[in-house]
Amino acid sequence: MDSVLEIILLVSVGLFVGVINTLAGGGSLISLPLLIFLGLPPAVANGTNRVAILIQNTFGVAGFKSKGIDFFTFGKWAALAALFGAMIGAQIAVDIKGEVFNRILAVVMVLVVIYMLIPKKKLMAEIPLTKKRKWWSVFLFFFIGIYGGFIQAGVGFLILLILSNVNQFTLVKSNAVKMFVVLVYMALTVAIFAYNDKINWKYGITMSIGNGTGAWLASRYAVKKGDQIVKVFLIVMVFAMAIKLWFF
Repeated sequence: MDSVLEIILLVSVGLFVGVINTLAGGGSLISLPLLIFLGLPPAVANGTNRVAILIQNTFGVAGFKSKGIDFFTFGKWAALAALFGAMIGAQIAVDIKGEVFNRILAVVMVLVVIYMLIPKKKLMAEIPLTKKRKWWSVFLFFFIGIYGGFIQAGVGFLILLILSNVNQFTLVKSNAVKMFVVLVYMALTVAIFAYNDKINWKYGITMSIGNGTGAWLASRYAVKKGDQIVKVFLIVMVFAMAIKLWFF
């Protein structure tokens, strides 16, 4: 990478993506088009983006842990299920055509927007997790892994829907578990993309500087401010992604 402008652009976008991925999700809709704009084929952009996400989630998990959020008790089961699913999704993704990204993601995000518009009772405190809800959630995380290994963009919204509704975790704890689960299966998908020579390491590592910084700051800020700031980011990013997919 020779251009100083490219370095500044990658780090800046990575910083912004790290923040929104930690507080809600959808950052890959910004970083993936940027990588493609810089000349990477869609499959390579998909793999390169995962390097930054891997570093981002490492710092995000560390940030939540520093604030005493318990993400491991349930997260280890969800991560294991997602790991198996990601093996399948990543194998498909290495040869995916670029236009498939928007078609699948558009459908997913429209469903999320519809769900967000449905009135729901506000969860004031975490409800104890029953065995039935726990294992139902673990089952769903297998399919989360397939989607995350396949495209990744928008997976944060799907994870938050499961954790805040099936598990009935608060949004702050849901985000901590989300970061941990994605960290685990992302390590595997990076290895698969790397094996298939679908990663531009210079771009990925450069962007990860921003992603990691944004995730560290946002994870600590989210715990300090509580669920309200998380919910605002969640709603804003869902609508922003849906509008971009349908109209641009």
